[in-house]
Amino acid sequence: MGNELLFYRLLIIIAGVLSLILSLFSYLKLKNAPGAKQYMFVTLLSSIFAFLYVFELSATSLKEIKFWLGMEYIVMPFIPAFTLLMCLEYIGIKLRQRYLFLLFALPLITVFMHHTNELHHLYYKEVGLRADAPFPIVSLQYGPFFYLHSFYLFLCLSTSIIILLLQLRKSIFRFRVQLITMVAGLFIPIVANSLYLNDLSLYGIDLGPVSMSISFIFHGVALFSLQMFNVLPIARERVFDNMLEGVIVLNQNGAIVDFNKAILRVMPVLGTFSIGKGIAMVLAGDKKLLELISRGEECEYECSEGAQVEHYQVRFSNVVNKKGAKLGTIVTFANITERIEMQQKLSELANYDGLTKVCNRRYFMDQSVEMLESILDKEENAFIIMFDIDHFKRINDSYGHEAGDIVLRRVANLAKARLRPQDLIGRYGGEEFIILLPATDLEVAVDLADVIRSAISESLTAIHDQYINVTASFGISPIQITPYNREEAFKQALRYADKALYAAKNNGRNNIQTHIDQLQIV
Repeated sequence: MGNELLFYRLLIIIAGVLSLILSLFSYLKLKNAPGAKQYMFVTLLSSIFAFLYVFELSATSLKEIKFWLGMEYIVMPFIPAFTLLMCLEYIGIKLRQRYLFLLFALPLITVFMHHTNELHHLYYKEVGLRADAPFPIVSLQYGPFFYLHSFYLFLCLSTSIIILLLQLRKSIFRFRVQLITMVAGLFIPIVANSLYLNDLSLYGIDLGPVSMSISFIFHGVALFSLQMFNVLPIARERVFDNMLEGVIVLNQNGAIVDFNKAILRVMPVLGTFSIGKGIAMVLAGDKKLLELISRGEECEYECSEGAQVEHYQVRFSNVVNKKGAKLGTIVTFANITERIEMQQKLSELANYDGLTKVCNRRYFMDQSVEMLESILDKEENAFIIMFDIDHFKRINDSYGHEAGDIVLRRVANLAKARLRPQDLIGRYGGEEFIILLPATDLEVAVDLADVIRSAISESLTAIHDQYINVTASFGISPIQITPYNREEAFKQALRYADKALYAAKNNGRNNIQTHIDQLQIV
């Protein structure tokens, strides 16, 4: 007899300690998480209930048993209410104050009716000791209010199960596992109480405290392994797998809580194994992306895979609870590739000549002034080449303006193909082109101009069914810049190059002239 009783006491003590540990953990680590406060209360009440029931099992008289039974009923009736509140808060439902009063009204009535039972016997018709037990165990004949409380308990647990099951349909696999784990935990006390109420438990021992602690083990699995009370319950409503934007959800500690399929284009390393791991660990191989997320500032991100380049707008949204405490962060990657490509096309239309695809005059002037800044800092020389197509008007008059356009494109392509990466070419107007040569001396400038000149004069341009040959004349001028006359020096170089160009035309065309008189290499 003693060994049997000791076993049951030890079993219930273990259940009470386990519930207390889970309650302390939720208090210390999960204060602001949705549902965690209710979880803390329900585990604490369950722990108290378990310890009080150990005292009841240790009692040696009916009077002592009644005392500890009364103590149990100070905490036990509120456990179903807190369980239901936990599940409601977990899925994002917060009850209004009047419904909270209704929810806790019956537990309060239960406490009152139990402690005044001697006056009306509406809770227990009769309280005695079992004759078939080897140790003192209370025998109860239930009254109508006991059955009302039992119905309330089953109603709270059943409602909790139903609201969790309703979330399954709109949840993805890993969250279904989490919900099913919670539901399984809620079934255990229902089964245990059914056995107790139907007098099917051994010697009529109430295994409710043990069943609730086992239930909390299931919840603990979700709590520790699946982040049951993390940012997920709130954030999941905003994260859909069919969203075009890539979304990843992080908790307050930087661990990955959720992500959708679209984010895999940006973070292909993500997988089911990533849930619960820190973002720093998962993105250890991508320092650029990790730094971007760590900063938490809205920005643009460029992602390339082979020849394909995609552009994303990265936004950060905090997830907070009702008190404004931060629970985590939703990071959204919106694909703006089309917008960037459109902007690039608009930039080309605004900055480049539509016919020849070289810089237009305005953009060439702006870019040249910027380039001269670096030239001045490095104390390098720079030159301007200005050239135009000889007798271009004759081409338009003889072959038409379409032919003139073909010649302009051909000449521009021949010139671009022979420039260095640092050189800049633009269409100055009509058939006239201009080239900026940074980090260059006179000899290189003349040689480059002659290469372009030769390529143009040796090339034949197909116009309909015939080929025509064109030539070009070139003028070269240095840019004499100082910290005080950058723009003016550039404009002066343009004038000198233009004069040298006309000198080339007066010299028979298809040749190169330099502005020798003003040449001073800085």
